[in-house]
Amino acid sequence: MNNHKTLLNTPELKGENQLNHLVENETKFNLNNCEFSIYETHKAAFDVKLHFETIAFTAMLRGKKHMKIDNKTGYFDYFPGESVLVSPGETMVINFPEADETPSQCISLSLNPEFIENSLNHLNYHFPKVDESSQWNIELDEYFIFNNKSLASATNNIMRIAMDDNSQKDIMADFALKELLIRLMQTQARSMVEKNIAKSRSRIGFAVDYIKKNLHQKLSIDSIAKLTYVSKSNFFKMFKDELGTSPNDFILRERIRRAKELLASQNSIKETAFQTGFSDTNYFTRVFKQLVGVTPKIYQNEIMFNI
Repeated sequence: MNNHKTLLNTPELKGENQLNHLVENETKFNLNNCEFSIYETHKAAFDVKLHFETIAFTAMLRGKKHMKIDNKTGYFDYFPGESVLVSPGETMVINFPEADETPSQCISLSLNPEFIENSLNHLNYHFPKVDESSQWNIELDEYFIFNNKSLASATNNIMRIAMDDNSQKDIMADFALKELLIRLMQTQARSMVEKNIAKSRSRIGFAVDYIKKNLHQKLSIDSIAKLTYVSKSNFFKMFKDELGTSPNDFILRERIRRAKELLASQNSIKETAFQTGFSDTNYFTRVFKQLVGVTPKIYQNEIMFNI
């Protein structure tokens, strides 16, 4: 199981007698600045094309697709817990090899380009990022996304509003869409930092690279802020704006991520704690269990059992 993916809420599947099409049957909800659609496929099919004229945020709810974005990517598997951003004018080419046994369900949000532009302009003017080299912007090339809790929560909120029978749904949806855009940009930024794409061009990229290289020692937020030439308060704001998490939480989760790698390589618990910056083995064990759900020893035994 991928611990970096958060699943979305799943509406009930329709009965086959309720569907107009067994392949990518669409249920559509029109909002003021967004067209929200739920697609269901109950029959194995291949080379099904789904075209989007405007930027679209899509997410898998059930089942599996094997797909590509025409003229942009090769084929890849698309599972629940994952989202794909489609650029204006792009076409998904989709296979449903397992839909006879396991129906697939996904959503798409086709967004009004003017709404996106106005939202980004508002953020950049009224809430500019501390790092002058970085602006609020959707990265269309960073199209494949693992849903985190914040992005999944924002997506679930849009789904709930779109399917609700409420006379004020357009107003609520506009606010919810703005949150979704922010969560999407923060998720993309974290992904880019993970890939070191942003390392050479942003202060956050430099800070994250420094953190990852120094997990074995005590990390001071004051010291890291000085290395990025901003105050401690601005560093916290910059980190939260860009990545959607605090630097302290990021450091802790990076320590645990590295600890899992070391445990999988059969390092001792004491050595793992030392190499990830924990001076107390008992404290390391408590934190590990809190974030992973099991103790380091159980985790290590499970890894060995599954090899």
